[in-house]
Formats: sequence, structure tokens, C-alpha cells
Amino acid sequence: MKKLFIAIILFFNVSVILSQTEEIKIYNENADARADIKAALEKAKADNKNVLLQIGGNWCPWCVKLHGMETTDMQIDSLLNANYVMVMVNVPREKDKRDPDLMASLGNPQRFGFPVLVVLNQEGERIHTQDSWYLEQDKSYDRDKLMHFLKMWSVTAVAGGK
Repeated sequence: MKKLFIAIILFFNVSVILSQTEEIKIYNENADARADIKAALEKAKADNKNVLLQIGGNWCPWCVKLHGMETTDMQIDSLLNANYVMVMVNVPREKDKRDPDLMASLGNPQRFGFPVLVVLNQEGERIHTQDSWYLEQDKSYDRDKLMHFLKMWSVTAVAGGK
């Protein structure tokens, strides 16, 4: 009985600690996406890169998985940093809180689900929308497909180089 009581106390303490742990958020839910995109375009022009928008939300497990691969795989991280200015565009779970005008200006990428990747050139023109479903493999993302995507939509590749 004493062991059961101790186990219950330990379980309760661990539960309280875990509930107080702040969730890691990859999307800034208070960000101004339009201002972030504008700043990214200025940086992209100065650095001769394209802008990569990762559109999704903290509520989306596939968004979190993609971001995890992008930030933990050194080659993918290097490709991103060498070729893109990235903007994490938050989309609220509640459809009535979303920005339909922004989505329309980007060609309504939300039709593919989340996350969805949108590549903008330095002038802010959408040059590609990538349904992330095509980058998936089993319960994660396919590293080779993601690297191929990042290589094919760089400034150099779009201009006809490799």
C-alpha cells in the first residue's frame, strides 16, 4: 500500500511538472506574415536568394516534423541557408482566423493542406508551390526528396544552372 501511495505521489508530481513545461513553438502565432515576407524579400534580394515560405501551424504534427528535419539535418540546413530566406508563416487552426487575402496572393496554397511550401523569387513572385505530401515517406519526410526540392528551386537552378 505504501508503494502504491508513493507511486501515485510521483505520478502526480511528474504530471504537474510536464503540464508546466512550455510547448516548443516553431511558428510565431503573433507574427505579421506580410511584414516578415517583405523583410525576407529585401534580404533575399541583397543575398541573391529566393524566399521559402513554410506555411502551417504549431497545431500541425507534419509541420513540426518537417521543421525538425530542416533544422537537425546538417545538409538540409546548409541548403536552406545557402539558397533561401525562410519565413515560417503561421496559419491558425481556426479557419475563420486565417488571412484569406494573403493566401489568395500566394495562389491559395492551403488547398494542399499543411505544411505547404511556397517559393518566391526576389521580386515576390510565386515561382513554385510544393505540396509536402510528395516529400513524405512513411511517417516522416524523405531526406533525398527534400534535398532535391531545395536544390531545384534555388536561384541558380531556376536560372538554368545546377
